[in-house]
Amino acid sequence: MPSRGGPASPNGGGGPRQKSQNPAVAVAALAETWHTVSPEETAGGKPRARVPRSPRPSVARSSPPGDYAATPSPRPTPEEVEEAVRTLIRWAGDDPAREGLLQTPARVMRSYAEFFAGYTADPEEILQRTFTEIEGYDEMVTLRDIPLSSHCEHHMVPFVGKAHVAYIPDRRVVGISKIARVVDAFARRLQIQEKLTVQIAASIDHVLKPLGVAVVIAAEHMCMTCRGVSKPGVATVTSHMRGVFRQNPATRREFLAMIKAQ
Repeated sequence: MPSRGGPASPNGGGGPRQKSQNPAVAVAALAETWHTVSPEETAGGKPRARVPRSPRPSVARSSPPGDYAATPSPRPTPEEVEEAVRTLIRWAGDDPAREGLLQTPARVMRSYAEFFAGYTADPEEILQRTFTEIEGYDEMVTLRDIPLSSHCEHHMVPFVGKAHVAYIPDRRVVGISKIARVVDAFARRLQIQEKLTVQIAASIDHVLKPLGVAVVIAAEHMCMTCRGVSKPGVATVTSHMRGVFRQNPATRREFLAMIKAQ
């Protein structure tokens, strides 16, 4: 396995990278963008970047993961929620009093409670139970193809895809189901994919304090598929790397190879 402490990549920024294309092609392209130093450019042991870029702000490993839960104004009553749905039905041009729509406001309210259950979840609490009897294990732990469903905060329509999450433990690990629960806790909110990617990585980094964390999300956005430009089949891919995944190109490539493997 590649060394965890190799030299930093000149372009190893940790910010989300966004691409729109076929998911498999997009992940492959992501791997290529991370590998930016050729053998010829490392002559003399001093690598240099092919294309100069503006420096990215560093991301501290110990920084807290940010807003776990929003602090909205007092929640509307069920009656107010159902009346709001009736208003939208009338705005759309239909009659909320007709038979097929009579129960729709209550159904929508129950659906929204499920769609946005992440506002009542605490990712930090989910990750608290850890295990230290790991026989010195210090290699990569990767969860690939975690199903993900969220809602765009700009149009309140779904975006659906998969998340790939990896971390390198530092003397303790967490149950693998907890990683999937953290993905859900952040996904089941009004989101943009870039922020969602960072929040998942930051929460794992903050609580587990591993040697590194990596998150890649590939998703299709209904706000682009069903309205506006109307381009179905386009995948948006974002990534966020921390610790050795950010610092060591070999570790990054290992992770990206794992999530591409069939």
